[in-house]
Amino acid sequence: MSKPRIIVTRRWPEEVEKVLTEKYDAQLNVDDVPMTVAEMQDAFRSADAVLPTVSDKVNAEVLGATPMKARMIGSFGVGFNHIDLDAAKAAGLTVSNTPDVLTDCTADLAITLMLMVARRAGEGERHARNREWTGWRPTHMMGTSVHHKTLGLIGMGRIARAVATRAAHGFGMKIIFHDPFPPRAEDIAGLNARQCSSPKEVFEQADFVSLHCPGGKETYHLIGADAFAAMKPGAFLINTARGDIVDEQAMVAALQSGQIAGAGLDVYESEPTISEPLLGMENVVTLPHLGSATIETRVAMGMRVVENIDAFFSGKTPRDKLV
Repeated sequence: MSKPRIIVTRRWPEEVEKVLTEKYDAQLNVDDVPMTVAEMQDAFRSADAVLPTVSDKVNAEVLGATPMKARMIGSFGVGFNHIDLDAAKAAGLTVSNTPDVLTDCTADLAITLMLMVARRAGEGERHARNREWTGWRPTHMMGTSVHHKTLGLIGMGRIARAVATRAAHGFGMKIIFHDPFPPRAEDIAGLNARQCSSPKEVFEQADFVSLHCPGGKETYHLIGADAFAAMKPGAFLINTARGDIVDEQAMVAALQSGQIAGAGLDVYESEPTISEPLLGMENVVTLPHLGSATIETRVAMGMRVVENIDAFFSGKTPRDKLV
């Protein structure tokens, strides 16, 4: 009996690729060059399963490929707004993602960004690297303390709760949040977290606003001009969720005017393109979508995909089935 044919759209950790090639008739992207729309369509015509990443646009055009051979999409990543789930369902495709395994890693990066932008670490690193530092002095490059400040979370899922745990227990921060699907009381026990009735209530009270909601139509530009106007003048925005949650032009305007104090960003509205003004702002920390970028986490994500496609091809329901 022949092995199912799978196509992997980008390079994955070597350990995971080895498992995939042992178990399946696997086509790997050894050059790690993003696939074009036509190449993605060919993948769905020729493979039993396509394994994309969050940077691949699996939209209605791609999923309109005919004749469609693929039966499953095993996505590498927890987010799924890059996949048109309605079109996938209409095409008879099963879709899975990789939740759980990147919670701690992404929470760590959100805290990293918060500390970096508060303590001006990006600016300071450039200052030292450019040999502009002339020595210690009492008023040089003073930042903002995070201790006992208020952290506002938009979304209170697994990653947000992990951020809240680090902030509350590590820095004594006060935790407030808004989530249309709030967590169970036992999931936030010990955090002394207070639920707000609206995002606006969070914006008005938080010293740091950290985004942890999914991308997509429901949250597109959730953080726009009105949101920035509601924030405290000394507030900082942290985004490790999805770039399209934030209206990037409105954020640039809020930063330029001093409406907010700074931003720590790992995701962008049109990534990998970053708005040019953001790159020139000293009060902005920009990272290239590193939320899950540890060896341990990326291997675990890949193995979660393997687990999902193994289940599918053995006639079982994948653990992380979306549709």
